[in-house]
Amino acid sequence: MFAKILRTTLFALLFASSAVLAEKPWTLDDNLRYMSMGDSLAAGKGATPVTRGYAYLLYQDQVFGKIDDVTFANAAVPGVTSEQVLMWQVPAAIQVFKPDVITMSVGGNDLERILVEQLDPIVVLGEFAANMGQILCGLRAALPDAVIIVGNQYDIPNLSADIPAVRDVIIAANGLLADVAQTCGTKVADVFSALDGRHGLLLGERKGALDPYEIHPTDAGYRVMAKAFKEAAKQ
Repeated sequence: MFAKILRTTLFALLFASSAVLAEKPWTLDDNLRYMSMGDSLAAGKGATPVTRGYAYLLYQDQVFGKIDDVTFANAAVPGVTSEQVLMWQVPAAIQVFKPDVITMSVGGNDLERILVEQLDPIVVLGEFAANMGQILCGLRAALPDAVIIVGNQYDIPNLSADIPAVRDVIIAANGLLADVAQTCGTKVADVFSALDGRHGLLLGERKGALDPYEIHPTDAGYRVMAKAFKEAAKQ
């Protein structure tokens, strides 16, 4: 008898739960879904706190909608390459979160391999372009109505001063990204131009910086990046 009562009670509870889940009042299904994808720049590394990174600023400044009407998810992971974004973050976006707006920064860790691992720049740039094509066109195909904005790479003045070829590689990567973005029907935030020629926007440029090659932006640098993404969103 007890077992029968228990089964009946459990069935009633499960049925009630199913009815509640059908409504899903806490999921805010009518909200705009905004997703930040990419590497440490998209994650806000170097900002104090990280919620002063550009993606968080775009959310807080209500660039894509009022805070109460936007569900924000930051899927960015410091250190990832374009290949890893393709493998891990794109499936999460397409299969799970299904965002209405995506902002993305990726590529710096790809280009770093040229210096650290002494790889052929032509090979690295080719792989980067191929990965970005799969990322951006894949997102566009799965999310045809989404606003997708990818930031290009900015120069690192202290590093380029010592190794001039660094700037050339960055410019080449940005050219490839622009072509891919146009092919895939996505937008580019011109972060390169926004930061170019300005000083004090990277942590490595601050007085007394322990690492003059520290590439991550200051809080002010992230504000400049956010403005570049905001401008791209209007296009």
